[in-house]
Amino acid sequence: MRSMTFLPADQRSLFSPTVPQDAIMHVIFHQPVIPGNTGSAIRLCAGTGAHLHLVGPLGFNFEDRQVKRAGLDYHELAKVSVHENLTQCLADIPGRLFAFTTKATTYHSNIEYQPGDAFLFGTEPTGLDEDTLKHPRITELVRIPMLKGRRSMNLANAASVATYEAWRQLGYAGA
Repeated sequence: MRSMTFLPADQRSLFSPTVPQDAIMHVIFHQPVIPGNTGSAIRLCAGTGAHLHLVGPLGFNFEDRQVKRAGLDYHELAKVSVHENLTQCLADIPGRLFAFTTKATTYHSNIEYQPGDAFLFGTEPTGLDEDTLKHPRITELVRIPMLKGRRSMNLANAASVATYEAWRQLGYAGA
């Protein structure tokens, strides 16, 4: 994490100043706007050992009660980094990058995950934009299967599905 200057000074101490290299996997929320989803992801990452990366601009304040309530008392147990942009975020993550999108044809469960893999999710209203989906660091575009006629999954739920499938494949390391 290079800088958190876009966060208010009273919120900067909530996050790790450096990205730990021992994270089993990385969950990246690109420009999240719904505080409850981020709170749920904090709890997910605390429970699985994944590192949560939030890429700005963020659509909420970390003092929001929905972030606190969804994360309960797990905030201190989670690895969370905030990055000003996707380029800075990806510079700190050396592993493979899987972008989750409804536009993909490969199912998330068909990937053979490795320690250090990263999962990129877009903003709640629209998902990842076309330019982001073409980022050269992306290893593969993947999707979570759903019934026809459904738009998309909730962001926190999608992150949970992906994270637990990868963790299962990795033998629930650390559990």
